[in-house]
Amino acid sequence: MANIIPKAFKTELLSGTHNFANGGDSFKLALYTSVGNYADTSTVYLAGTTNAEVNPSGTSYTAGGQTLDSQAVALSSSTATVDFADETFSSVTLTASHAAIYNDTNSDKLCLVLDFGGSKTATNGDFVVQFPTANASDAIIRIA
Repeated sequence: MANIIPKAFKTELLSGTHNFANGGDSFKLALYTSVGNYADTSTVYLAGTTNAEVNPSGTSYTAGGQTLDSQAVALSSSTATVDFADETFSSVTLTASHAAIYNDTNSDKLCLVLDFGGSKTATNGDFVVQFPTANASDAIIRIA
């Protein structure tokens, strides 16, 4: 399965719902064991293990995920891009195959569901989500 870009997110971008600029809205990254109940019609972050979010019990994972840092909007050639610093979940024991980026400032509105291409595991160590280079071809969010 590929990444999911919710239909609602596309219209919310054009209506000014999300502010990705440095100092703008706060965005979080939550981890999932499967894509769970997400689809392109999803509109908000889906919490809890019934929605396939990583179980916080005994994993050192915090339900709801972590706040993304160093967000920035830039222009690469004629493509607008959004970038975040790589996100490290420290000293965890978990397996995740997906993640959701959602707007914590604005009613937990869903921005993206990321597919890791299979299950990734950390055992009493760091689980790192590396974001691609913020350029016109690779940025995690880009508008050409």
